[in-house]
Amino acid sequence: MGRVADRDGRIREEVSAQDRVLAGLYGHALGRILLRPLVTPAVSKLGGRFLDSCLSRIFIGRFIRSHGINMTEYRPKKYRSYNDFFTRRILPEARRVERAPEVLVSPCDGRLSVYKIEDDSSFFIKHTPYTTESLLRDPELASAYAGGYLWVFRLCVENYHRYIYADGGRVNGSVRLPGVLHTVNPVANDRFPIYKENTREYCVLDSDNFGEMIQMEVGALLVGKIENHDRGSLVRRGWEKGKFAFGGSTIILMTRPEAVTPDRDILENSGRGIETLVRLGEGVGRRTGSTK
Repeated sequence: MGRVADRDGRIREEVSAQDRVLAGLYGHALGRILLRPLVTPAVSKLGGRFLDSCLSRIFIGRFIRSHGINMTEYRPKKYRSYNDFFTRRILPEARRVERAPEVLVSPCDGRLSVYKIEDDSSFFIKHTPYTTESLLRDPELASAYAGGYLWVFRLCVENYHRYIYADGGRVNGSVRLPGVLHTVNPVANDRFPIYKENTREYCVLDSDNFGEMIQMEVGALLVGKIENHDRGSLVRRGWEKGKFAFGGSTIILMTRPEAVTPDRDILENSGRGIETLVRLGEGVGRRTGSTK
């Protein structure tokens, strides 16, 4: 629910049936009471078990039609379950990963908003206050990102749900923070600080081109699993980092001060409360000081 813009500057309003249902649940006291069991990991796991079963295949065709998914972009396959379809692999030629070293690439398909991290390590997402410390639960690490940028890539159910490393480099540890599983739809953020309550995982990446950065995956309503691969300590830009099971989800990047400058259209859209549609592998920012 809200406004989105493509990279050519065309803006449109998005209001889906899912948006209206979520607005009803999160916008009313009774709805929020009904949500309490739904956002627990236990319920998400139960839902995930059904979506892993062969019975769930009956939903695949309807989902493709209702969301207008172009299946010619994906590897042909007979899907064993709905989750098998949901985590389908895209054809390599359908997404090109920008290789110019000065360009930061999107780790996924989704809707991007960029936020400046203030000098006191605070930032706002849709009028909800956060701090890097509440997001990472590591005060020393969080303080290093004061003055940098927070990049929020929100995936909707129709998006491709595999994601890549935004740059190559050395992975210096990974952290999993258990929590609940609110939807990442903006309507939930008006009521709950979802990015410090939801289950999430992150790694610290000593990147090849942008210094130290953080790449985080955030689980969401009815997302049973964040499935990250073990790629070792040295990774390359464009390598698949992992995938989400069913549902909307979010990937967050954090970059240090003076490391990366977001593209102008993304900065301007974010300042106006408009999400920018981006695709896996396309450029979303440039190393500070580099020129086009």
